[in-house]
Amino acid sequence: MPELPEVETVRRGLNQLTLNQKIVSGDVLLHRTIAYPLEVEAFLTGIQGYQIVTWHRRGKYLLAELGIREEGKQGNIEESPSPVCTFSYLGAHLRMTGQLLYLNRDEPLHKHTRVRIFFDNDKELRFVDQRTFGQMWWVPPQVEVESIMTGLAKLAVDPFSPEFTINYLANKLKNSRRPIKTALLDQSNIAGLGNIYADEALFLSHIRPETLCTDLLLQQIEKLHPAIIEVLTKSIEAGGTTFSNFLNVEGINGNYGGAAWVYNRTGQACRLCSSPIQRTRLGGRSSHFCLECQQ
Repeated sequence: MPELPEVETVRRGLNQLTLNQKIVSGDVLLHRTIAYPLEVEAFLTGIQGYQIVTWHRRGKYLLAELGIREEGKQGNIEESPSPVCTFSYLGAHLRMTGQLLYLNRDEPLHKHTRVRIFFDNDKELRFVDQRTFGQMWWVPPQVEVESIMTGLAKLAVDPFSPEFTINYLANKLKNSRRPIKTALLDQSNIAGLGNIYADEALFLSHIRPETLCTDLLLQQIEKLHPAIIEVLTKSIEAGGTTFSNFLNVEGINGNYGGAAWVYNRTGQACRLCSSPIQRTRLGGRSSHFCLECQQ
C-alpha cells in the first residue's frame, strides 16, 4: 500500500504537472471507484470546467483544490483564488494498489484503468488500480470536505505537522497495551505512517515491534519521534519506495527500497551488525527487525 512518502511524491508530481489545467471531460471505467457522488454522471459533470489550483495531502489522502475563473476576471488562479474562484475538491485515496498517472490521451489503456480525467491540453490524469480498493470523490463548493470524505475526520496529526511533538507521541502511546508497531499503524495516532516506515523507524530507534506501548521508556520515545520523521523524509527524497507496485505520476519507481534497513529484507544481513533480519506477524501485518540491534 502506498504510504505517506509515496502519496507525498505523487502530490508533488501533480503540483508540478497539472496546475491551472482545465478539466474538460472524463470517463469512469469502474463505477465503484467513485465514492461520491454515487452517480457517475454527477461526478463527471461536477468536475468538468474546473482548473486545478493546487494539490494537498492529508495522511494518505490526496485533495485537489479546484477553481472556476469567473467570467471577465483576470490573473493567475493560484495567486488570487478568493476573488475569482468558486472552489470544490477532487479527492483520491490510492489504497493498496492505486496509481495516479499523468499521460498523453493516446497512451494505450492499462487493463486496470478505472477513471480517466481529461484536460484541455490533450493530457489526462489516469487512475489505475489493480485491486480496485482505491476511491475518488468530488466535493461540491461550500460543502465541508469531511462530510463527504469521512475518513479525513478520523486522521490524527501529520508527522510533519508542528503538532507532532515528542509529548504528543508519548501521550498517544502511554495508556496503550498494544504492541508499538500496531499503535504506529493506527491512523488515529499518526496520519500516513504505514507498515514499511514503521519497521524502519523502530529499527532506527532500537525498539522491537512487539514491545508494548506501556513498557516504553521516555528515552525510547525520544528516539522514536525523530526516527519517524527521518525515514519519511529520506523516502520522500528518494521519490518513494519500489515496494507495493508504486509508481509516481510519470510512471517511475521510487528509489528508497534498495536503502531499507529492515523492511522486506528477511534473512539478509543487518546493515549495522550483520545478524540476519527477522520477520514476524503482528495484527496480521508483517514486521521486520534485527534481534541484535532492537531490544
